[in-house]
Amino acid sequence: MKVSRLWLNKFFDAPLPNATELSDALTFHAFEIDGVDKKGDDDVLDVKITANRGHDCLSHRGIAKELSAILKLPFAHDPFGNKSDISKVTSHVTVKLDTPLCKRYIAGYIKGVKVGPSPKWLVERLEAIGQRSINNVVDATNFVMFNTGQPLHAFDAGKLKENAGFAIEVRNAKPGEKIIALDKKEYILKESDLVIVDANAKTPIGIAGVKGGMPAAIDESTTDIVLESANFDSVSVRKTAQALKLRTDASARYEQGISPELCARGMEGMIEFIAHQIGGEVTGFVDVYPNPQAPQYASVTLEKINSVLGTLLTGAEVSDVFTRLGFGYKEESGVFEVQIPNERLDITIPEDLIEEVGRIVGYDKVPATPLPSFEGKVEINKNYYAAEAAREEWMAKGYSEVFTSVFADKGERLVLNKIDGVKPYLRMSLIPGLTDALAKNKPNKDLLGLKEIKLFEIGTVWKDGKEVLMLGTISEKEKPVEVELVGNTSPEKYEALTLSVAEKFEPYSKYPYIVRDISIWLPEGEFRDKASTIIKENAGDLLMGEPRLVDSYGPNKEGKTSNLWRLIFQSFEKTLTEAEANAAMEKVSTALKAKGFEIR
Repeated sequence: MKVSRLWLNKFFDAPLPNATELSDALTFHAFEIDGVDKKGDDDVLDVKITANRGHDCLSHRGIAKELSAILKLPFAHDPFGNKSDISKVTSHVTVKLDTPLCKRYIAGYIKGVKVGPSPKWLVERLEAIGQRSINNVVDATNFVMFNTGQPLHAFDAGKLKENAGFAIEVRNAKPGEKIIALDKKEYILKESDLVIVDANAKTPIGIAGVKGGMPAAIDESTTDIVLESANFDSVSVRKTAQALKLRTDASARYEQGISPELCARGMEGMIEFIAHQIGGEVTGFVDVYPNPQAPQYASVTLEKINSVLGTLLTGAEVSDVFTRLGFGYKEESGVFEVQIPNERLDITIPEDLIEEVGRIVGYDKVPATPLPSFEGKVEINKNYYAAEAAREEWMAKGYSEVFTSVFADKGERLVLNKIDGVKPYLRMSLIPGLTDALAKNKPNKDLLGLKEIKLFEIGTVWKDGKEVLMLGTISEKEKPVEVELVGNTSPEKYEALTLSVAEKFEPYSKYPYIVRDISIWLPEGEFRDKASTIIKENAGDLLMGEPRLVDSYGPNKEGKTSNLWRLIFQSFEKTLTEAEANAAMEKVSTALKAKGFEIR
């Protein structure tokens, strides 16, 4: 989320620290910072809000509250500081909820608004966080959303059908029902999608929680508006946004799940904005709230806090954390009974409170404590020692270990949350994966310097209703073999194992290689090593590894033996051309001839 430093400053009387200090404070106590951009005299932080805090921190108010607690800065101007007053009832609008997926819907009716350009400060605030200014009404709904976290929407009342007042209905869409959204694209809806409907006209005017519709869009001719501040089910909104490929700033907030209590806060913020910036008469509200959010409490003891964190915090220090966070609490005999703010849907159990204490105090303040010595007998894991024994044995035989996919196109167990529809089952055997790996590695045999590809795998299969650890082997010359692994190795053998450690690791090139062969007649005697040295010294930097002798036959009538060397050329910077490989081979041939060797 893009967060403006100048915007954050409005919540405090004292000026905030610079962007670097703000970034450090959030990084070490709350969220990572992806970067900071300079926008004129403003600094815009790109804050990575974690999934568990989307309830309250996808807003400037939420980030400001975090900074208040972390930096011990008084939260002087909290838009939630006063109790919302939306008690004035209007007779101009009725609201009907035909679905439990809308927990609350507040409609406000405002007459005599003046739609036009937004004031300069509002345009700058929105543009700083990447939002395009549209008009003062729409910009105001966006400002309140980014300020408080509550999405809002304004409908042009003049475009709604009136029948003794206006009627808003929230219901599931009818199969195949269509709407043209504000992006001027037509969307075909499913029964699982929620829509906002002009009940008098029986026409959808918005996709609930996602985007408004063109039938009631705000424009310069708008004078009266019906203002929406609602709470929609997070799962429903997420599924609709994904299905329609229409993810918006509003849907991003609803998807996280937000408190229905925020509806009143958002409406209050918008009404205040209208009074000071847009003009218009607020005639009243309709608030449909079937099941109000109950107060939430959680308790934790000082002893448990210190036990989990490994700290020696005092009751006063814990009290200070809860106060800074704005949590109401009572403490008696080391037990903290905490009333959770409505917007903090992520706090339900003692461990959640402990996390709050730990991160606000700072995990760097937790003292390092050495682990106690282990006095018991070390138990050997049967699967582990069997796997290590098999691994050592097959590597000694020249086999390379591979890890193939546990998914298959057939099997006994169908994966509920499958990655794709191609291989939706858990594998019953290692053989198909090994066979595929063998086929993929054959073309690289020369580059790897191998005469034969030999592979093995240690992995789990699911068959006959069981989960079994298996060993599978395969090579170019032998049929694949698969056995049950555990039970074939004794603990004594395991304890005697010594793991193979490579002498060094070298990077590999992502570019293709070129193979070249050169055959030389050699007289009897020790000329083979000399020829190999000449080849290596003249092949150049593009030669990968050592020249490899792959064939030899003879002697012929003259007593000479034919020897075939294979050279692999490859670059780490580009794809080699035939001309480059040929030039290297020409240099090798010239050097060999100069030393008296005969090239076939």
